[in-house]
This record gives sequence, C-alpha cells and structure tokens, in this order.
Amino acid sequence: MTERKVFQSTVLGTHERLDRYLSRELPSLSRSRLQGLIRRGRVLVDGLPALKSGQKLKTGQEIILEIPPPERTNVVSEDIPLDVAYEDEDLIVVNKPQGMVVHPSKGHQGGTLVNALLHHCRNLSGINGVLRPGILHRLDKDTSGLLVAAKTDAAHLGLAEQLKKRLVIREYLALAYGRPSAGRGTIDAPLGRHPRERKKMAVSPGARKAVTHYCLLEEFPGVSLLRLRLETGRTHQIRVHLAYMGHPVLGDPVYGRRREKFDLPGQALHACCLGFTHPRTGQALKFTAEPPAAFQEVLKELRGEG
Repeated sequence: MTERKVFQSTVLGTHERLDRYLSRELPSLSRSRLQGLIRRGRVLVDGLPALKSGQKLKTGQEIILEIPPPERTNVVSEDIPLDVAYEDEDLIVVNKPQGMVVHPSKGHQGGTLVNALLHHCRNLSGINGVLRPGILHRLDKDTSGLLVAAKTDAAHLGLAEQLKKRLVIREYLALAYGRPSAGRGTIDAPLGRHPRERKKMAVSPGARKAVTHYCLLEEFPGVSLLRLRLETGRTHQIRVHLAYMGHPVLGDPVYGRRREKFDLPGQALHACCLGFTHPRTGQALKFTAEPPAAFQEVLKELRGEG
C-alpha cells in the first residue's frame, strides 16, 4: 500500500536541496531511494511535480511524498542451511562458509548467501525500493567468516553509517607465505583496478585509499599466521595488500603463488571477528568465529600436531 507523507518545509539556511531536506525529515529512507522517488514524480512541491533532486526549497512550501511499497526481488529464495551467529528483528550475523558466493551474478544465479537469506528471513530491508537482505560488506567466495545483513531500512542505514565512519570492527586470520619484517604494522597502499586484468585489483597511486593493520601471531618455516584489521574495505583488500608486501595468502588462486605447498580449497583467509553498535538499541555487539576445517588442518600441520 502506498504511504503518503505531507510536510510544511522548514529549510536550513537560505535554501536547501529537496533530497537533503527529505533525508533529514525521513532518516529511515536512504538518500538514493528518495532521489529515485523524485525522479519518478512521487514528490510534489506546492502541488507541482519536483523538477530534480537538487531543487531548492523555501520555508513554508508544502511537500507531498508518495512512498510505494518495496518491490519483491527477482532473486529466488533457497532453503540453504546457515550458520547463524546472531539474529533479531533488525539484523542477522552469519558465519559464511568458504566457497559460497554472497550476491547472485551472471555466473552464480543460485546457491548464494542472498538466496539463503531470502528464504531464512521474514523481514527484509526495502532500501532503494526492493525487498532484499541489506548486505553492507562482502566476503570473497573463498573467504570464510562473519558477515552482517540488515533486515530493516533503519538497521541498513545505521550500519552503513558506522561503516562509513569506520566504527565497525572487522578482523581476519590469514596464513601467508614468509614473515613480515615487523611483528606488527600498517599497510597504507591505495587500491584500484588492475591496468590490464580488469577482474583483479592492484596497488595504484592515486586510487582509493586502503589501509590494513596486521599483527604476527605465529611463525612457522616459510609461513606466518597473521591477524589483520580492516580500516577501509576495498575489494580484495587484504589479499592484494599481503601480496604487495611479498607475503601472499596461502591458497589464493588470483594473487598467490603458482605452485601451492598446501592442499587448500581457496585462500586461507577468515573473517574471525565482527563488532558494531546495534543500530536500534545502541548495544555494543561483538562476534567471533573459528576458521574452517581446511584452515585448521594446515595450522595443525604447521604446528606439527599430526
């Protein structure tokens, strides 16, 4: 059912953009959703359709906004078991297995985390007008570990703001070749698309800022166990940063060594810790998850435990 909202504008400053005003009045809706409604003629200003998102408002103007119900996504829900670390009416935290793709794509229409969440969750976020789980940060197919998805628009926007302000704790365990020269440190190297191989990322001057903090936990002959914390969240960030340092992740089929010493189904990279403030209650939440079996088997081999 279409929802109708009427406002008598109180503008900040001399003039204020229409989309900015509506975003301030309706924090539960994303700015991109509001801009889409304006483009589709769902916003009237003094009885006339709004001309554009950047239209300037004056105090006292009447604004009428129509909000149609979110559309159903065309992605099919699938009854796929999930390892749920936490769940309430606002969000869900899952421990994604290695080998599972997060979002459906041309080569992966089914069997993804989104397919599984659509079946599992009754309530879904309607951000941008489509009902779907609000996944705010991704994990590569062969990276296992903790990931949060929002069920409501308010939770989606609240978590997105925390990510933007770098308030979300995202820590990983990785097995990497060699040993960093320092026991702990920071990799501050901008990341962008590889100049020749467009499916790969690469350190590139002038690209987007990317910062990874690392700490050496254990050292073995030719291999290190590292704990890493993301300050930013670029595509393939940890994998590219470690390869750039000369310490690629074991089992990485893209940035790793051509000849692998260990039998692994993919990169030995696991999102072991996830922390954030609950967007509705304000409670500090923190979750941990052990690495998958293949990761732990290599660790046992390195430690000489059989």
